[in-house]
Amino acid sequence: MAPPKARERQVLESFYPVLALVFILVACVEFCDAATVVDVYRLIQYDISGVPFGSRAATLNHHAGSLHFPSGADLSRTVIITPLCELNITFVKECISQKKRLGGLLFLVPKILGLDGLKNEGTRCPNNGEGMIKDLLAQLERFLIHENIPYPVYFASEGDDIDAVLADVKRNDATGQLATATTGGYKLVVSAPEPRKLVSSTITNIQGWLPGLKSDGDASQLPTIAIVASYDTFGAAPDLSVGSDSNGSGIVALLEIARLFSLLYSNPKTRGRYNLLFGLTSGGPYNYNGTHKWLQSLDHRIHESIDYAICLNSIGSWDDKLWLHVSKPPENAYIKKIFEDFSNVAEDLGFKVDLKHKKINISNPRVAWEHEQFSRLRVTAATLSGLSTAPELLERTGGLVDNRSFLNESAVAKSIKLVAESLARHIYRYDGKNIQVFADDSSLAVNPTYIRSWLDLLSRTPRVAPFLSKDDPFILALKKELEVHTSDVSLQHELFDGMFTFYDSTAAKLHIYQVASVTFDLLLLLALGSYLVLLFCFLVITTRGLDDLIGLFRRPPSRKVKTA
Repeated sequence: MAPPKARERQVLESFYPVLALVFILVACVEFCDAATVVDVYRLIQYDISGVPFGSRAATLNHHAGSLHFPSGADLSRTVIITPLCELNITFVKECISQKKRLGGLLFLVPKILGLDGLKNEGTRCPNNGEGMIKDLLAQLERFLIHENIPYPVYFASEGDDIDAVLADVKRNDATGQLATATTGGYKLVVSAPEPRKLVSSTITNIQGWLPGLKSDGDASQLPTIAIVASYDTFGAAPDLSVGSDSNGSGIVALLEIARLFSLLYSNPKTRGRYNLLFGLTSGGPYNYNGTHKWLQSLDHRIHESIDYAICLNSIGSWDDKLWLHVSKPPENAYIKKIFEDFSNVAEDLGFKVDLKHKKINISNPRVAWEHEQFSRLRVTAATLSGLSTAPELLERTGGLVDNRSFLNESAVAKSIKLVAESLARHIYRYDGKNIQVFADDSSLAVNPTYIRSWLDLLSRTPRVAPFLSKDDPFILALKKELEVHTSDVSLQHELFDGMFTFYDSTAAKLHIYQVASVTFDLLLLLALGSYLVLLFCFLVITTRGLDDLIGLFRRPPSRKVKTA
């Protein structure tokens, strides 16, 4: 009988082949690890009066394909990866409008998350004859948000990893055979929960005051000028809807105007005889729902004291002209006075302001401009904007194309100076006088560093109202900044109601796996089977001898049954 140590050594040696098999299996598992992981952002999902729009699914588990797929191919289990510069908008519209079955869509947008954006590399697509990236993305976004799409649609930023995967996918598709479980390729997996309705969403309005100077013994209420800007956004991907121009530029302008007038109003000698009311409102893309609720909550005496309201919207992307949109006829004395002030200041600053009149229909729930909510309450108001016409519902409200790359800081600064000087001429009665209160070389000059810092912050902060909580850090930051320059700052929280319903699951991680073909699996199975047979033979020979191994394969002798 072998000594105990010898037996232990034999036992350990018998485990070596098993350990080798385990290592092979582990290697096979590692081979199927994700080739790369990418941040993706889902197309918004929402309802209008119960009618569904946007992407209605979030989970993804299909093979990757490109626009070079063979004609007549079954795409029901394929996710089409489409770089924006190669976008075939006709194909996308046909697939969605004709309800063709797709596994999903993944759009790759150049540097969508970077502050430098496309400015330094040019914005034209060299491989797409349809023109500028901004125009292509705007056209795509406008189409997608108004469609009901039953499969997942995601956006991602281009990068080295995803570009390498797409290059491999294109090479495979060029052979005329889509990636499947049989042929192998890349598999795109997004493990996301079923989208759920957002309940009890709130919208938050922020207001602050700069009280005017009253004369001794004057019991009458001072007139008020309201400066208002909506701060929230809407776009195809909620987590990418930063709205640098719409309405980041309006927010920055309001804060800078509040800062400038707080310097004037801090000294009784230069404090005007007008109260200034600053309002940052929510629900702008949804018929300015927050503005409506804010105005409803104000005391009727404040309504009566408002001389006029100036609303700021998309004032950061214009060239040589701004528009003053009004609801009252241009012949109205108040409108004529407001336009005259703005027009004269603009002329002094070297550009032009034009007046645009659009009559409102009280019975129509659609509110195209923020000042229309004031007009419905018979309060004189106007909207200053770089847009010449009112956008359609949920369009041009801070979507994918509205980022820092396409914003003009100089335009924002000139807009701020226009509004500030116009208000100053009205408050201090400098009618017809070429006097600059906020001269560039004075202590009251517009501060470009302040403007830039806030534009940078806003350009990386998504602000889709239903996804913002009451105590969202962004809302608290606005409140804190307004408290620096004004007094009696307050928040108004209201339930987000009406005809809009939104769903969660707006962002996820996309895992891209490189999967082998069935041929590879068969070869691997054959190799493992051969290894197991050899391992078995080796163990039998070492433990029982060669004769026993041969005996296993011998045909047993036949037994003849003897009959009587």
